[in-house]
Amino acid sequence: MRTNIIIHGDCIDELKKIPAQAIDLIFADPPYNMQLKNPLYRPNNTKVDGVDDPWDKFDSFAEYDLFCTAWLTECRRILKDSGSIWVIGSYHNIFRIGNIMLNLGFWILNDVTWYKANPMPNFMGTRFTNATETLLWCSKSERCKKYTFNHKMMKRYNNDKQMTSVWKIGLCTGGERIKGADGKKAHSTQKPEELLKRVILSSTRKDDVVLDPFFGTGTTGTTAKKLGRKFIGIERDGDYVKIAQDRIDSVHTLWEEAGWIEEEQGRRTRVPFESLVKEKMIRAGDVLYARKDCGVTALVLENGTLQYKGVTGSIHKIGAMIQQTPFCNGWKFWYTVKNNRSRLIDELRDEYMQKHCGL
Repeated sequence: MRTNIIIHGDCIDELKKIPAQAIDLIFADPPYNMQLKNPLYRPNNTKVDGVDDPWDKFDSFAEYDLFCTAWLTECRRILKDSGSIWVIGSYHNIFRIGNIMLNLGFWILNDVTWYKANPMPNFMGTRFTNATETLLWCSKSERCKKYTFNHKMMKRYNNDKQMTSVWKIGLCTGGERIKGADGKKAHSTQKPEELLKRVILSSTRKDDVVLDPFFGTGTTGTTAKKLGRKFIGIERDGDYVKIAQDRIDSVHTLWEEAGWIEEEQGRRTRVPFESLVKEKMIRAGDVLYARKDCGVTALVLENGTLQYKGVTGSIHKIGAMIQQTPFCNGWKFWYTVKNNRSRLIDELRDEYMQKHCGL
C-alpha cells in the first residue's frame, strides 16, 4: 500500500480500494451539513464569508446520514484493531455522526472540545456565540483496547500537566491561513495545525499511517509529515489537491516532537508471574516479602498466585489488599530473599524477558 500520497477521488469509492486492517489512525473532518438558508451579514452590512460550498449541501438529514454511514463503514473496515479514529464536527452534525458511529460498533474513548480562542461572533444576536467544536475519539470497538495513547508524551507537551479534553486553540488565521490568488481563503473550514498536532501526537507512533478521507488543503498530511508519520489523503476537489500537495512539498524540517520516544516503546512485554514460577526463578512454596514491611509475607503457589491469611490471589490483588488500596503493581511491591539478599521480583522479570523476549 502506497503512503504519503493524495488520492484525487470520491472518498467512499477510494476507501473501498484500501485493504482491511491497514490504517493506524483516521482523522475525518466531513461536511458539517450546516443547513444555511440565507446569507449572513455583519452589522455594517458586509457579507460573512461562511460555509456555503456545494460539498456541504445535502437534500435532507436522511441523505446526510446515508453518506456518513457509508464512509464510516469503510473507515471501520480499514482501521487496524489497534488503531483509532477522530471525527470532528459542530452542533449541526456531530450528534448524528456519534449515533451512527455507535451503531456501527465504534467505541467512544473521549469527546474532546475544541474551544476556539477567537470565535466568529453571532452577528444576529439571536444565540450565544458558538465557540466550540467537538472531536469524537473512538476505538474500533469496545473489545479493541490496544489503541495507542501517548499519555506521558502529551503530559510532557502540556508543561508536565495531564492534558484535559478541552483544547483552547485559535481559529486558523494569519500566515497559516491558505489563500487563493484572489486573496480570499482557499478553504472555508481549514483547521489549525495545532489541533492536528495534538490528535496525531497523542494517538500514533512514529511511521504510523494516518488517513484523512476529507483531505482539503492538507492540514493532516502536513502535520503528519512534520511529526514523522506517514499519511494518505483522499480529496475530490482538484484545486484542493494541488494546494495540499504544494503545501506538503514545502515541508523540509520536522517538529521537535517527532523525535520524542513514544511511551509504548517503553512498555514492558506482558509476562505473567506464573511464567517465573514455571521457569523456577521463583518456586512454589517460596515466601515473598512486602516492600514496606518485611514482616508481611505471602506464600507462592504452584499456579503463580499468592496465599496470604487464607486469601488467594495475584501478586497485584494481594498487594492491594495488604495496602488497602484499589490497585497495586505487584512487580514493584514484592521481594524475594535468597542467601540473605533481597531482590525485587521486577528484577527477575527483567531477567526472564532478556532470556525469552530478547529485551
